[in-house]
Amino acid sequence: MNRLTTPQGGFDLARHPENPRDQLRAWDAADEYLLSRLAGEEDGEPVDLSGTVVVVGDRWGALATALAAHRPVQITDSYLAQRATLANLARNGAAPDSARLLSVRDTPPERVDVLLVRVPKSLALLEDQLHRLAPAVHADTVVIGTGMVKEIHTSTLKLFERIIGPTRTSLAVKKARLIHCTPDPALPRTPSPWPYRYDLPEDVGAVSGRTVTNHAGIFCAERLDVGTRFFLKHLPARTGPERVVDLGCGNGVVGTSVALANPEASVTFVDESYQAVASAEETFRAGAREDAEAEFLVGDAMEGVPPRSVDLVLCNPPFHSHQAVTDATARNMFHGAKTALRQGGELWIVGNRHLGYHTQLRRIFGNCTTVAGDPKFVVLRSVKR
Repeated sequence: MNRLTTPQGGFDLARHPENPRDQLRAWDAADEYLLSRLAGEEDGEPVDLSGTVVVVGDRWGALATALAAHRPVQITDSYLAQRATLANLARNGAAPDSARLLSVRDTPPERVDVLLVRVPKSLALLEDQLHRLAPAVHADTVVIGTGMVKEIHTSTLKLFERIIGPTRTSLAVKKARLIHCTPDPALPRTPSPWPYRYDLPEDVGAVSGRTVTNHAGIFCAERLDVGTRFFLKHLPARTGPERVVDLGCGNGVVGTSVALANPEASVTFVDESYQAVASAEETFRAGAREDAEAEFLVGDAMEGVPPRSVDLVLCNPPFHSHQAVTDATARNMFHGAKTALRQGGELWIVGNRHLGYHTQLRRIFGNCTTVAGDPKFVVLRSVKR
């Protein structure tokens, strides 16, 4: 837990799930800079927050918590961000309804008076959200984006200008920068170009040639990423009724491949991204048999899956949390998989060879074997004894 000191007050904040081993803050200089600007301490008068305040992409709830007195609407693609926001509101004495939490899949407010945008890593997600929010923005809406200097590019500014209106950027402070955008009501309000769909290549097993749906923000949305391609070629060949979990499912191609290869399998797709789970469901519905059984869960790793109920978990774990490199998410996934697996159940993962996941798996499961490998990737298997 860390303390964020702002003009709005001091706040104790933590990420979700909390992990004492990872000294990663739940806020950064970009959050500080924006909060200072809102209070009038940076480049102008205080911003009037009496209208509808919308906060987009608030990573761990730092902005929503600091602005809780103004009852902001938080819009995020991250289930973990929502959980962190609720926890941070509570630990700082704010009621749960001090912020209205929406996912990017929910209908946004009809009118936005102050739009605060934490620039995401995914340019596509920013594009999609600006398109969705543009009809609610009016000529007097205050629009401010924030991010670290390395996160704000010419392409970022062009998106704001094309969808919302002219921009100017602030000076950099602690390697953070603000984007000031003036809404232009004359700009055409066009629909978002997302989702994006493509057909899989013909050499990736049971799912070959099937159509994949990618909503904005999905990793490697315009093509099949090389790690997943490698995994698809080395999935276990199994038959009979069993419960399979595609953990961190992304667009769902791995779970859909399992459903096609084993018609008796029931597949659960799990991801902390609302956009990912929506993508996985559309990919599955388009590619699998009509009578195929599937469940789609937005959640924190395996928390929504009952203990000792799963025969096989398949996972391509992420090793980034926004801009930070960390194995915390992978560890959480591995521990959750072990809890959810039945005795004799298996966890199969694909990962970059240099990440050394075999060490963690041996520590958690007591065993780990290498199924396949190339110079970049390995497929690893652990069994619950």
